[in-house]
Formats: sequence, structure tokens, C-alpha cells
Amino acid sequence: MTRTIVASATREIIIGFDQPFCVIGERINPTGRKKLAAEMIEGNFDTVIKDALEQVAAGATMLDVNAGVTSVNPNETEPGLLVQTLEIVQGLVDVPLSIDSSVTAAIEAALKVAKGRPLVNSVTGEEEKLEAILPLVKKYDVPVVAISNDETGISMDPDVRFAVAKKIVERAMDHGIKPHDIVVDPLVMPIGALGDAGRQVFALLHRLRNELKVNTTCGLSNISFGLPHRHGINAGFIPMVIGAGMTSAIMNPCRPQEMEAVRAANVLNGTDANCTNWIMTYRDYKPAEGGAAAPASAAPAAGGGRRGGRAARAGAGAARE
Repeated sequence: MTRTIVASATREIIIGFDQPFCVIGERINPTGRKKLAAEMIEGNFDTVIKDALEQVAAGATMLDVNAGVTSVNPNETEPGLLVQTLEIVQGLVDVPLSIDSSVTAAIEAALKVAKGRPLVNSVTGEEEKLEAILPLVKKYDVPVVAISNDETGISMDPDVRFAVAKKIVERAMDHGIKPHDIVVDPLVMPIGALGDAGRQVFALLHRLRNELKVNTTCGLSNISFGLPHRHGINAGFIPMVIGAGMTSAIMNPCRPQEMEAVRAANVLNGTDANCTNWIMTYRDYKPAEGGAAAPASAAPAAGGGRRGGRAARAGAGAARE
């Protein structure tokens, strides 16, 4: 059974087919958030702190940490800012972190100060990226997100995206990195622009699970990009991708409708033993007036854990909401 282990200084989480779905909180990312970017540039981390605490309280299993505030000289500006952000976040919360950057120097700087076993987000099938990132993954013994695009861009053919994922897994093995430490992002396309985007990703997930035997993730909100009432689409998508084999997603845990879908999928998928997490979360649940759903109480993290011890999603319009 494929199991990807990530950890903070005090907490270990397993991403796996037999584990609760791993919710990777997306909010600590200035992409598309001008106010947050301006704050971080000024050394103001009030929003970062707020987002970290709120996401964990809402049930995030992990937190993604990105400091890409500018495309101007990122090799000079991003390493220091990412380290500063990472140290603040890991001093606040005990969940594992995902180091999210397209700048190799920033990833390495963050790995030097990261506690536990963070996830690196990410590597692509581009030769330059493979040669830069995979040695770091091996050196620091950490798992990595593998995004299914290469020098040719993002293919609309799911077979091509599978081939890119397979290439990354094989190249990682050449570096001594086991497949269980590769978490593939098959790239979710916007359903509003590509009508079979859902069917594409479901088919891809089956192949990634059964043929490559790897864990998977995605920028969840990509599926609803450009549509009204995006959270309704996202909430419907969640149990379907979990049923198809996806084991984690980078998403906003502060959306009750979407977290409810995650928790329900865990119950129905048999990864919430005895419905314990569902009962703890919703035992005092009462519908709001008019029949609308009332916000759920704060809940334990939705991931399967035990104590111990990048740039925006490629090309698919993962705008932060």
C-alpha cells in the first residue's frame, strides 16, 4: 500500500489510499491576493498568521506556504521571504507544511530550516526542473509534488499527462527516490472551458493509482474556474475525485460546504473509522433558518495522522477566492 509520510516537528501525517483525504490549505499564497502580497513585502505577516490559524481550525491536514510576491528578481527576493514565512507558520501550528515555490533557491533555503518532513511543491517534467529539484528531494529525504506538464506545456490529452507523470516517477527512481514519495498532480482543467475535464481526471486517477501506484493531489478549485457558485461545483467534485483515487488536494478548508463534502467522502470511503470525525464535527449540527446549512463547528484535522516525529497551479487558473 502506497503511503507518503509528511511531518511537522511534532505531528506525522500519512497520505494514502487507506487514509482520510489530506486537505492541504491553500490560503498562505499571495498569488492573486494583492493585499497579502503587499503585506508580505512590507514584513507584515498578520494575514499569514490569521490564515494559518483559521485553516487549521477549519480542519486542514497540512498547510501550503508560498511567498511568490513578485516576478521581479524572485531568485533574490523569494528565498529569504519564504524562509521567514515558513518559520512563522511552523511556530504557530503543528500540522505538516508544503513548501511551495517555482524558485529552486527558495525551496532549498526553506528545506534548510523546515522542521519534520515537509512536502516540496513542486517539480515538473521539464529537464531543467528535474535536474534542479530531484537532487534536493533526495538530499533532504522529503516527498515532492510532480506536476504533469513539461517543456511542451500542458497537454489536453490525458494520455500525454500520464506519460509525463510516469517520466517524473522514473527519473525520481534514478535519483533513489521511491514512488511513494511522489505525489502526482494530474492537472485538473476548468470544466467550463473543457467539458470532459472531469472525466479526464477520473480516468487519469485510476491509471495513476493502479499503474504507477502513486498518491495524487490537485489545485481543487481549478475545476470550477470561470463558473458561478464555484463552491457548489467544488463540493460535488470532491467525493468524485476521492472515489476515483485522489488522496489529497490543495484547497480552501475555510469553505464549510467543501469540507463537509470531504468529511462525508471519508465516511463513505471507509477512512473515517466508526464515523468518529463526522460525529465529533456535526453532533451539535442544526440547520440554519430557511433550511440553509449552518457552519460546522471547528473540527479535528481531516487527515490520517499519528503523533511523532509553487507557483500557482500550472496554467489552470487557480485564482484564490
